[in-house]
Amino acid sequence: MGSKPPDRTFFGQPRGLVGLFFAEAWERFSYYGMRALLLFYMTDRILDGGLGIDSGSAKSMIAVYGSATYMAAILGGWISDRVLGDRRATLTGGVLIMCGHICLAIPAGAGALFASMIFIAGGTGLLKPTISSSVGDLYAADDPRRDSGFSIYYMGISVGAVAAPLVVGTVGQEYDYHLGFGIAAVGMALGLLVYVRSQHHLSPRSSAPKNPLRLSDAPRSRVITVSAGVAALIGAVAIAVATGVLDAGGIVDLISVVAIALPIAYFTVMLRSKRTTAAERARVRGYIPMFVAAVAFWCIQEQGATVIAQYADESTDLDAFGFAIPASWFQSVGSLVLIVLTPAFAVMWLRFDRSRRAPSTAHKFAVGLAIAGLSYLLLVVPAQHPGATNPLWLVGSLAVVTVGEMCLSPIGLSATTRLAPAAFATQTMGLWLSSNAAGQGIGAQLVKFYDAGSAAVYFGLLGLGAVVLAGILFAIAPLIRRQAERRESTEDASLAGAQR
Repeated sequence: MGSKPPDRTFFGQPRGLVGLFFAEAWERFSYYGMRALLLFYMTDRILDGGLGIDSGSAKSMIAVYGSATYMAAILGGWISDRVLGDRRATLTGGVLIMCGHICLAIPAGAGALFASMIFIAGGTGLLKPTISSSVGDLYAADDPRRDSGFSIYYMGISVGAVAAPLVVGTVGQEYDYHLGFGIAAVGMALGLLVYVRSQHHLSPRSSAPKNPLRLSDAPRSRVITVSAGVAALIGAVAIAVATGVLDAGGIVDLISVVAIALPIAYFTVMLRSKRTTAAERARVRGYIPMFVAAVAFWCIQEQGATVIAQYADESTDLDAFGFAIPASWFQSVGSLVLIVLTPAFAVMWLRFDRSRRAPSTAHKFAVGLAIAGLSYLLLVVPAQHPGATNPLWLVGSLAVVTVGEMCLSPIGLSATTRLAPAAFATQTMGLWLSSNAAGQGIGAQLVKFYDAGSAAVYFGLLGLGAVVLAGILFAIAPLIRRQAERRESTEDASLAGAQR
C-alpha cells in the first residue's frame, strides 16, 4: 500500500470522504432526533401522548438502549469482516434503522417502542463500525491526513446532531411525538440515498469481507455448539421475561453487565488469537488503557439524553431569554460547538502530527477525559443553589465536554483503524464503539442515584473521578508509546532477518 495520496477534493481529503460525511450526517440526524425526544416521550402522561413511565426507569432504559445499540457494533463488525463487507453492511444497517424510526412514528404504544429499539440497535451495530472503517480505508497507513480526515468526518456527525433536536425535538414537543419520529425516519432515508449515490468513490477494500468466513475454518460441531448456545441464551432470557422472573429493572442490569463483559471477552480473543502478530498484540495492550478512558468519557457525555435532559427540564430557567426554550434544544449545543471547532482541531492535529512536538494518542485521550470531568465539576456551582439555574451554566458545561470529545472521539476512531490487528479490522472498530456501550451500561446504574436535591454531589463525584482517571492515563502514556515502538522495531528486525 503506497503513501501517495489520492484525489484531494474535500478540505484536502480523499473524494470518498464527501459521501461518507453526508451519509453519516443524515444518519446522525435521525438518531439524535429520536434521542432528543425519547425521555420526554417516555415520561410524559399518556393523555398528552407519552407512555407515562417514571423518570428513573426511563433514564436507565434509555442508557441501556444506547448501550445495546453500540454493543451491537461488535457483532456488526464481525458480520462485515467475515460475511458482507463494509458497503453491504452499511446499507443493510441503514435500512434497519429507518424501520426502527418508522415504528416510533406509529402511535402503537410501548410495543412499538421496544420494536424500534431492536431495529435501531441492530441497524446501528451494522452501520457505525462499517462506515467508520470505510473512512479509514481511504488513507494509506502512513498518510498524515488521517487524524485530520476523521475530524472532518466527525463534523458530519455534528451537522446531523445539531439540526436534529431543533427540528425533530421542536416538532415532537410542540406538536406530536410521532410526527417528530417520522421526520427522523425521513432523515435516515436521505442518508441511504446519499450513500448509494457515492459508493463508487470508496476504496475497493470496502467492497468485500476482509477476512471471509469459510465453514472449513472451524469444525462443524463447534459451529453447531456455538449456535445452540446462543439460541439457548436467547430462549432463557425470553422465558424469564415472559414469566416475570426478569422485569424491566432486571433487563437493565443484565445489559449493563453484558456491556462491560463483552469488550473484556473480545480483548481476550484478540490477544490470544493466532492471527494476531506480536506487534499487533503489543498495540492492543497499549490500546486497553485508552479504551478504559473512553468508557469513562462516554459515561459522562452520553448522560446528555438522561441526567442532563432532566436537569434542563426540571432545574433550568427555560424562560430566561424571554421565550420558552424547549428542553430538547440543549442537546444541540455540543454538536454546534463541534461544528465551530472541528476545522481548528483538524488543522491543529495535522500540524502537530507533522512536527516533532506531536502529543501521543494516549495524551490526547487523557486531556479529553479530564475536560469531560471539568464539565461536570462546572455544574456543581449552580446545583448547590436552590431555584432554576441560568441556562448559560448548562450551555457552558455542554460546550466544555464537547471540547473533550474533540480530543478523544475522532482520535479514537483514527487510532482504532491504525492499531487494529489486520484479521480483526472492522471488528476492532466495533470494539471501539463498544466503549460507548460500556460507558452507557455503567451510566444506566449511575443515573438511578441522580435527583435534583443531590445534583451537586452527583456532578462532583463523577467529575472528580474522571479527572483522577485522566491523570493516571497521562502518567502512563509514555510507557504505552515506548512499548508499541519497541515491539514494532523488534518485528521489523525479525522480518528483515527472515528476508535475508
